[in-house]
Amino acid sequence: MRNLFFIVFLLFASFPYSSKADSDSTQVNFSTFKRNTRLSGLVQFRYTYSMTDSVDVSGRACLDKGVNNSFSLKRVRAMIRTDINDHFDANIMVNLADFSGNPQSKVLENAFIRYHFNKSLNVQMGQFRPFFGVEDIYPADVIKSLDYSNQYYLFSASGWQGFQVGVAIYGEMKAAGIPLNYYLGVANGNNRNQAMDNDNGKNFYARLESDINKSLKLGINGAYASALQQEFKAFGVDMTMTVPVSDRFVLDLSGEYKQGGNIAGYQLTEKSVRGLASKYQDRGFYLFPNLRYEYKHPRLRSIELSSRYEYLDENYKLKQNQRQTLTPMLSLEFTDDYFARFQMGYMMEMFDHATSSISQKRYNIAVAQMQVRF
Repeated sequence: MRNLFFIVFLLFASFPYSSKADSDSTQVNFSTFKRNTRLSGLVQFRYTYSMTDSVDVSGRACLDKGVNNSFSLKRVRAMIRTDINDHFDANIMVNLADFSGNPQSKVLENAFIRYHFNKSLNVQMGQFRPFFGVEDIYPADVIKSLDYSNQYYLFSASGWQGFQVGVAIYGEMKAAGIPLNYYLGVANGNNRNQAMDNDNGKNFYARLESDINKSLKLGINGAYASALQQEFKAFGVDMTMTVPVSDRFVLDLSGEYKQGGNIAGYQLTEKSVRGLASKYQDRGFYLFPNLRYEYKHPRLRSIELSSRYEYLDENYKLKQNQRQTLTPMLSLEFTDDYFARFQMGYMMEMFDHATSSISQKRYNIAVAQMQVRF
């Protein structure tokens, strides 16, 4: 860790005074150069209905008094970005919908500072989503499906994804003539809004992605973490593809596979029965085809049909219970770039066997959702 601190210190010490803009003699003070502040947000309102008896709207087992339908605010995000000058910017994002429940360790999502040296080197520090998968690369206010994948939430619980506090560097480069985007980072790994790390271990991650051609992008991810004096690893591969079918039909296809240590599961297990840390392993895969029809009506810009398939196996070396989820969806886009969108989806959950928290091996939940970003 001391060597890491020394490397980061040298990196920061080398930033100033060498960019093209700084060499422009007409600029003598960059204190307010290109100063700008932007406010944006997202409101996501949904109606959820459980189609299966004895399962409530959150997917948990319930008895006679369970809630099988509900209106809710899934996300009410407010985002502020301020460009301090041509190199520095600061970003804050909060989810006000978290106040509807227990807001402890929630509400604040993004809070980071960035330094843009050039296209090849950018530094990001604060609380943000680690760059460890294709779902982390998309803007936080653009959610094409009803929600992030089950895999995303499972790996977030162990600090591999989700909102974490740390530092990252990223940029563009070329290797043997192949254009690459790289991401390197380190985080506390104990999730968001914590006053400090809960141990001396850190989560390290790296990502490389490349545009194979105009329609295909591939990414690989690797990570290492130490927690409770144990070592954990994670890796993944992902792809995104855009295939023009005709003048108005476009097929967007994304898929991802991940495998990694279940740090959260290890921490929650009593010391006397923990066993080997290497036995705590998660893995998951999803495939998400999205067929988009460019309707181009002044009031209806596009219609999308999709059906995401997910496979998830939590702690598969200790208590295997494979979970499969199929989510067919219909989406209507009323303005360009997803600024106003209505979605209808049907989540079909399938487990290998029932557990104390899952009373049904099969259950279905219907969702209607309206989201507006601004």
